[in-house]
Amino acid sequence: MSTISRQITLASRPHGEPTPANFAIVETALPAPGPDQVLLKIRYLSLDPYMRGRMNDAKSYAAPVPIGGVMEGGTVAEVLASNSERFRPGDIVLSHSGWQSHAIADAKDLRKVDPSLAPISTAVGVLGMPGMTAYTGLLTIGQPKEGETVVVAAATGPVGSAVGQIAKIKGARAVGIAGGADKVRALTEEFGFDVALDHRSPTFKEDLKKACPNGIDVYFENVGGHVFDAVLPLLNFFARIPVCGLIAQYNATSLPEGPDRLSLLMRDALTKRLTIRGFIVRDFADQSKAFFTDMSRWIAEGKVKYREDVVEGLDAAPEAFIGLLKGKNFGKLVVKVG
Repeated sequence: MSTISRQITLASRPHGEPTPANFAIVETALPAPGPDQVLLKIRYLSLDPYMRGRMNDAKSYAAPVPIGGVMEGGTVAEVLASNSERFRPGDIVLSHSGWQSHAIADAKDLRKVDPSLAPISTAVGVLGMPGMTAYTGLLTIGQPKEGETVVVAAATGPVGSAVGQIAKIKGARAVGIAGGADKVRALTEEFGFDVALDHRSPTFKEDLKKACPNGIDVYFENVGGHVFDAVLPLLNFFARIPVCGLIAQYNATSLPEGPDRLSLLMRDALTKRLTIRGFIVRDFADQSKAFFTDMSRWIAEGKVKYREDVVEGLDAAPEAFIGLLKGKNFGKLVVKVG
């Protein structure tokens, strides 16, 4: 008998903020797995900001999701049936199966997950793409040195919280920026940041300046918008800026109002000799083994803590994703599919 997969597909391309109408829920009969393929039952689906870009039909570093196509995303899955010598039924694997309950996958695209190391959901969180994004972006581009000041935007998210904790491990001072009292409190009490600031505060710019009396040496960019505006004047000579994301701009339909500030940015890049480098985590795929070794050890030693925001049921994914783009999640957002 064929397996029925419940899938969430892209029904239409959003203009500005996505709405539930941009998604459709369908059921599809999957074929039997072919040679060196496996049948998967999705256990956890990762929801991440980059998915907003995949909804657009625009040139980017990856192809857009086609209309009617399954929304893409990282998943943790259980092998139900296997035609591969590498996997047996019951194995837990990391896959990129997208927003669906079941999938057929090529064995070469899967990696086993060891459930004894940590909860399996962390394979799409602190021990997966978000954790590796923090590790590679900070250490390769940011290169924090002992005593330097590292500022992190979206600091309670899965990337930002890891960045701040890794900065502390490397002897730097970590200043985290988040939105709302609960998130700000968690930065110091839960994640060990030295200072935590609320970007929604009317005194945010002044607060940031006070928190960084010696300027900013590394700014890990996840947000853009008014947060970057506050950071820019405080950057030190030879400051490094890994650009991981710009979530404040993902739903924009036009350029921001006001004067063109590109010349100001370029002047500072020149006179302060700034390093500004955008990156995609796969740029540093050769560091995956070092990342996994270090991060799993830091978690075991209690040096890196993580928080998950778990949503129940595949049908809840669209609303949860829309909320993610507004900063409603608190920690790594995952959907418990089954």
